[in-house]
Amino acid sequence: MIIIAPRLEGRYPEREIDSQMAIEDALLKILGDANTLGWTKAEVLTAMIAVADNTALALDSTVAESVRIHMSKLMKKPDV
Repeated sequence: MIIIAPRLEGRYPEREIDSQMAIEDALLKILGDANTLGWTKAEVLTAMIAVADNTALALDSTVAESVRIHMSKLMKKPDV
């Protein structure tokens, strides 16, 4: 699967749109493959959105650390 590189280095006005176009074919291929295997398009799109959201949160070090601390507190056994 070919994903094209940005047209220019660094930031430029159309970079966000270019990045969407760069991955569009790959996402449509995944959608089609998953649909062929029995997943509905709605299920696949919902999963893609969830994976993207979770990945974005995991890449944000502040959020990741906050989640780690919160989970650590939840996992502690209460004092008896």
